[in-house]
Amino acid sequence: MLERCKTAQERWGGVHEIIDRWLKSRKVLVESYVGLREIGEYTPTDTPKVLAFCELLVDYVSTGHFEVYEQLALEAKEFHDEAALECLHKILPELSTNTSIVLEFNDKFDTKEHCNSHLVDLPFALQTLGLLIDERFAYEDQLIEELHEAHSESA
Repeated sequence: MLERCKTAQERWGGVHEIIDRWLKSRKVLVESYVGLREIGEYTPTDTPKVLAFCELLVDYVSTGHFEVYEQLALEAKEFHDEAALECLHKILPELSTNTSIVLEFNDKFDTKEHCNSHLVDLPFALQTLGLLIDERFAYEDQLIEELHEAHSESA
């Protein structure tokens, strides 16, 4: 997961300010995730780390939906790129489904009370979330590659 993050930033970093910021936040999200996974046995003293991670997670997902995906769609429309728009329409439902599941994790751990009452579930929830995040990054990388890279070459 961390390797995919580094690779994406190397390939698309500097191409567009929104994508740059988003890829940097992806890296911070992954580092926070890895830090949580390394804890092992969770206690209430770990709750602030979980809450901070949830905030990063929601910010990352929101930026994708409300900034990056919209920007990529605008680029595709501006370049009259039907293939890119088709790709977007194919991948966005997958990302929306992924987002719903990611937000379920957030809802379960987003407050001190929620988190402390579900600490026993946290290891499995993080493992499952890691798979979802990795899947999400693959979809997002495909969007960036198919929509943005083609247009940056045309511009």
